[in-house]
Amino acid sequence: MPISRRGLLAGLPLLLAGCASTYNEQQNYAAVPEEEFPLHRIPIDKIKPELRRQQVAFPGNYAPGTVVVDTPARRAYYVLGGGQAIRYGVGVGRAGMALSGNAYVGRKAEWPSWTPTPAMQRREERYRKLAGGMAGGPNNPLGARAMYLYRGGNDTMFRLHGTNQPESIGHAMSSGCIRMMNHDVIDLYNRVQVGAKVVVIQA
Repeated sequence: MPISRRGLLAGLPLLLAGCASTYNEQQNYAAVPEEEFPLHRIPIDKIKPELRRQQVAFPGNYAPGTVVVDTPARRAYYVLGGGQAIRYGVGVGRAGMALSGNAYVGRKAEWPSWTPTPAMQRREERYRKLAGGMAGGPNNPLGARAMYLYRGGNDTMFRLHGTNQPESIGHAMSSGCIRMMNHDVIDLYNRVQVGAKVVVIQA
């Protein structure tokens, strides 16, 4: 049976909304040539739909500006208020190595340098070789941005950061930090203020 003009017009808003959603997702992962270390475009079909950045309904009772990390679900949320949040896919720490509870953003850095923690250096030889630190850049495991998590004025040694291993997003394989795709961590970095509350949910 042919589609009527009325039926087509009735379905047009949904069709246009779908197109707009796809367009926005593609724009979220477009090339970023103005960065100190330019980022290439990520083809949208290389990112699982559930891991793509998007605005979603969020019923949690958190103040706007809070970052909520749902470790089991491998998701992070930047709370907008009004029952809405920006959702990001993340990679999290291996069992027994993840942060839990409340913290806050103590400082932020673009293309940060990285030094393995003393515990990491004790655990693995490859980290001891980097005891003097590693300059920021595309090969640095902290990626394009880092937000340093503090408690009571002290650095917890956990970070929200980018990654040079985008395939790790959606998995529990880090040494405890919360990883994001570089495009996504730049977006979150631009939203989050120093002092913002971070809530890490483990179960």
